[in-house]
Amino acid sequence: MVAWLHEAFGVSVYENTVSGALKDMGFIKLSARRAHHGQIEHALEAFKKTSPQISKLSEPVWTLSH
Repeated sequence: MVAWLHEAFGVSVYENTVSGALKDMGFIKLSARRAHHGQIEHALEAFKKTSPQISKLSEPVWTLSH
């Protein structure tokens, strides 16, 4: 984002400044969970193939409340 701000607006800011501003506006940083170090890839794929498929619901189970 710092590079984009520099390219788009010609301003130089520190990453901490951008992070703080986004946090103040209510944004949070999301990151993916790492896979467990003992996870066996082929066993995981076999499990996915034999697991029952859950049908899609017509209405969402949860909603975002404001």
